[in-house]
Amino acid sequence: MTGHGDDLTAGGTPQLEEPLTIARNVSTRYLAIAAEMIVGIGVLPFNVAHLGRSAYGLWMLTASITAYFSVLDLGYSGALVKFVAQYRARQDARALNEILSTMFFLFVGFGLVAYLAATVLAVSLGRLFHLSPDQTHIGRIVLLVTSVNVACGIAFSVFGGVINGFQRYDLNNVVGAGSSIITGVVNVAVVMAGYGLVELVVATTAVRVLTYWVYRANAYRVFPALRLRPALVSRARLNEVTGFSIYMALIDWANKLNYSVDALVIGAFLNTGSVAVWSVGQRLAETTQRLTNQLNEVLFPTIVDHDTSRRLGRLQRILLVGTRLSLAAVLAVGGTLWLMADALVGAWVGPDFAGSVIIVRLLTLAVVVRVATSTSSTLLKAAGRHRLVAYTNILTAAANLTLSIALVTHLELAGVALGTLVPVSLSAIFVTFPAGCRRVGIPVRTVLARAVWPALWPMAITWVYVDATRGLVGASLVAVAAEMAAAAAVYSATFLVFGATAAERRFCVDRVRRLATRSRLTAGPISESI
Repeated sequence: MTGHGDDLTAGGTPQLEEPLTIARNVSTRYLAIAAEMIVGIGVLPFNVAHLGRSAYGLWMLTASITAYFSVLDLGYSGALVKFVAQYRARQDARALNEILSTMFFLFVGFGLVAYLAATVLAVSLGRLFHLSPDQTHIGRIVLLVTSVNVACGIAFSVFGGVINGFQRYDLNNVVGAGSSIITGVVNVAVVMAGYGLVELVVATTAVRVLTYWVYRANAYRVFPALRLRPALVSRARLNEVTGFSIYMALIDWANKLNYSVDALVIGAFLNTGSVAVWSVGQRLAETTQRLTNQLNEVLFPTIVDHDTSRRLGRLQRILLVGTRLSLAAVLAVGGTLWLMADALVGAWVGPDFAGSVIIVRLLTLAVVVRVATSTSSTLLKAAGRHRLVAYTNILTAAANLTLSIALVTHLELAGVALGTLVPVSLSAIFVTFPAGCRRVGIPVRTVLARAVWPALWPMAITWVYVDATRGLVGASLVAVAAEMAAAAAVYSATFLVFGATAAERRFCVDRVRRLATRSRLTAGPISESI
């Protein structure tokens, strides 16, 4: 029953089209990430050159502060995806609208609280960090403007929950790609017109806020029966979602400590110039993580569906295939980045940022471990083991913060990076990964043999290739990028020929062929694996 005659499948995808849905969502996500990467690669050195390293570091410092405001949603945005997927599967539009209405008005309140918190922090900015009076004044304005985007993002997150729960990531991926390009164009235009940091932040924030309205339109397109009404607000629905969201909140808070606290530690113990050097390494590591972890992000509602339907065999295949493909993806990109970090940093932002090389390498290792075990983590969160993930992440974050503070005064930026790498690797390898294997009833040694080793050993071939050819590479960014692309291609070819299954090889070849001819994506033989 759909409830009140509403059609929950409008804009959705039938169960039999699951492989197509995954392929479409992942493919378009890479489109969005490619747009962000191209814009970021061009805009970062442009901004550093025109704004100065100190001003750019100030911008990144305030951005690091606002990254924490999203925790004010108390995990409800992450929990919302689970309940949208769950009630969509049950065809219960009434329950969906009650949950969405309840969350919408709650998120609006959270957005207002976030902006109030930004105002308080802006007043105290000069006392929290080593800033000159001029930097403090500009930093306050930048923080308040940037926080408008954060507050609106929280308020509009209910629409993202609809999109993700209905497994239509592709709609917003296309919008995100367009928004990134427009933001980059506006960035360059504002700076070239002679304006400073404040005007630049105002202009780029305006573009991002306007994009939220497009996301809202997409939510109504996916779920035409969507109704956000005060009359549909339900305490019972709030309690239902809260039982899951509290653990999602713990996971989110821990992730913020693990991956966003470092810039704040550096700002408190060092200076904004060091923040700028750190930001280069962090940007490359974060880009690697986002570029290679998209499969696991779109699998969350799929795993919820299979767990609800008790399809253990499907969960086992997801763990094996997801781990193998995730590790292969992160090694193709992250492994190449690790090998070519010195050449890339020098060609991209120049010798003044040589200190970023060690940051790139250490954080990239953390990303490799994190992405390689992300399928286990996603499976645990979506299939009833979210408490374990939450507690593990909290302990990891506490260890990260403690180590970073202890090491920053002795090892400076490298110490902060080690403070992230060590606890993240230990918890992922010895807690999350084996727990995911136990959840689906597969021995760890089986996953190591069938998923990890086939993706790991081709990296040795790539290492040999880079060692033999890097002396022939020029110093330009184009030459370095070409060498990295060639190295990634060597890894990918080796993995596809010797490490991937026949079904995975056919699927990848089919994707490349159809993308090249601009044909409609089809499911292909991936259904044999996922």
